[in-house]
Amino acid sequence: MESIEVLIGRIGKPHGIRGHVTIDVRTDEPDRRFADGARLRAVPPKGSAFGHPVLTVAASRWHQGILHLLFEELSGREAAESARGVLLYTDIPADASPDDPDEYYDHQLVGLAAYDVDGTRLGEVTGLLHGGAQDLLTIRTVDGREALVPFVKALVPVVDLAERKVVIEDRPGLVTPLPEEDE
Repeated sequence: MESIEVLIGRIGKPHGIRGHVTIDVRTDEPDRRFADGARLRAVPPKGSAFGHPVLTVAASRWHQGILHLLFEELSGREAAESARGVLLYTDIPADASPDDPDEYYDHQLVGLAAYDVDGTRLGEVTGLLHGGAQDLLTIRTVDGREALVPFVKALVPVVDLAERKVVIEDRPGLVTPLPEEDE
């Protein structure tokens, strides 16, 4: 079966002296992705001397809404500090879907045709930006511009993976340009 690699987190600062690290979670399924024994591909930031290509989750816990992990390969605070900024990836089956029917993996959305509610083609989804308040769909418009659309139900009421399309509740200035004012 084919698989696809997905980013699920970034290692933050150390916590305590045993080697626990905080995790900037980039998945909607953290308990599933960071389960004890999970082996994750580790990609250090540029210039880092971090030398572990794979990290194995030894323990996980939530503390005040922040995920803390202990990895088998990191023992002590100094080793945990050396992992700061490391991106964590895992493989999932290419045809997998999140448990929640209103959630999607990035790769499922990229390439979908974007239409307005009247059926007019607006462009194509080229990416997803993960933000603090909400995620943003990146749309390459039919005239070659790039538009960002908040990925919320009010603005993107339909995601149809079978039909390979999204429907956007477009407004002037969202995907279509603002009308030119007469001078």
